[in-house]
Amino acid sequence: MTDYSRVERLALCDLFEEVGPAAPTLCDGWDAYDLAVHLYVREADPMAGPGIMIPALADTTERRMQRVKERYSFAEVVGKVRNGPPPVSIYALPKLGHQLNTTEYFVHHEDVRRAQASYDVRDLPAEQQDALWKAVRLAAKTMLRKAPSGLVLKRPDGTTSVAKRPTALGSVTVTGEPAELVLFCFGRQQVADVELDGEAEAVDQLRNASFGV
Repeated sequence: MTDYSRVERLALCDLFEEVGPAAPTLCDGWDAYDLAVHLYVREADPMAGPGIMIPALADTTERRMQRVKERYSFAEVVGKVRNGPPPVSIYALPKLGHQLNTTEYFVHHEDVRRAQASYDVRDLPAEQQDALWKAVRLAAKTMLRKAPSGLVLKRPDGTTSVAKRPTALGSVTVTGEPAELVLFCFGRQQVADVELDGEAEAVDQLRNASFGV
């Protein structure tokens, strides 16, 4: 089985080198340099990692990221990301690292790709789409807890998964390839190539809601 988290890691690093440190991303307030530093400290700095998920510790993470930028050039940080996590990192454990990075590197690769002036929606291998479907089904309930309506994820072949039960606004069915559903559930609604089916108010609020990471 292909390790698509590594495929995405390497492709993202190639793209970093192509667009340069000041290139925009879909991560609010971050350029390519910031995103590369985020990926590096996530895997290599146990003091910085918790603040990525815990808001109360975010200041520590920001300080650690700033220290990395002061110490390493953009090219050096990209090189470190390309080489993968250090041996002592939990991300270096083959099975666990793959699971933790299945969506991480795909989403951040697209954060750079889709922030550029033009991009295409990639035709990903079926094996990768299946892996992303499995990942988004597991993550969606957490990622979408702040969604204003209920939400059903639907693949083009008709396969569905309930991500959130209906609210007072009802429920919306989001149809697309698993890769696009991942982007939608991770808060990239504006660029996700999906179709939304539901009451107009629910669809409108869902498109503009703040959720994901």
